[in-house]
Amino acid sequence: MIIVTGATGRLGKAVVERLAERMPAVELGVSVRDPERAAELTARGIRARRADFDDPGALAHAFEGASQVLIVSGPADPAPHQAAIEAAQKAGAGRILYTSHMGAKPDSLFLATRGHAATEQHLADAGVSFTALRNGFYASTTAWHLRTALETGELRVPQDGPVSWTAHPDLADAAVIALTEPDRLQGITPALTGPAALDLADAAAIASDLTGKKIVRVVMDDEEWRKQALAQGLPPFVVDLTLGIFQASRRGEFATVDPALGELLGRRPMDLRAVLEAELAG
Repeated sequence: MIIVTGATGRLGKAVVERLAERMPAVELGVSVRDPERAAELTARGIRARRADFDDPGALAHAFEGASQVLIVSGPADPAPHQAAIEAAQKAGAGRILYTSHMGAKPDSLFLATRGHAATEQHLADAGVSFTALRNGFYASTTAWHLRTALETGELRVPQDGPVSWTAHPDLADAAVIALTEPDRLQGITPALTGPAALDLADAAAIASDLTGKKIVRVVMDDEEWRKQALAQGLPPFVVDLTLGIFQASRRGEFATVDPALGELLGRRPMDLRAVLEAELAG
């Protein structure tokens, strides 16, 4: 049985839906915080069990009978992910997959990618067959900034750098290939990225073109932006985490454009324009 965690989230749900097209529902299971949100999956015969990465007992129950477990990563802290790895091992899973990040490295300026690097090392040391999917930065995150900019006419954020923005559907397809064709991806993968590295000025120009609303890119000082974000009510942890993205991107940590994803999919990955066209239309 293949078990997917976070199956009501954007990536996890897409992975499960694609798996269900390839294999019997009885061979699929999901681990979710709230089984009621997985009612659509259980109606199709997919097993859903409640679990939380902070609850080893619940994880043991959710992972019962697993041959493979896909751990869809959450927030920056590596400890819960490492607990999930250990639970999957104890449940007898012969292979563990983890959604890592293209920028995973111990000295990253972005807290989350430091956490991914630590989890990758834990997984490599676990002594089980594994795949760490080094996913490109989610292109949909640009829409979070752009929706406000479309209202104000200004994209006011700190200086950033080029990012090889990547689409959720492409990454879901990659995860399914990794689960169903295990010889294709083993160990730590290359960066699974979109086809081009673009900065937020590029994203603003694309959004302007798509919507007909002009957006001016305004570069803010890091500390000025931080104070403004805190004043708007964002939690300090979220503010500092987000600021780390800008700092890491301008150091070039997310600029790699690798052909691996396109080669795996057998087609050109979606570009930022295609993602924004869908996101901003909604």
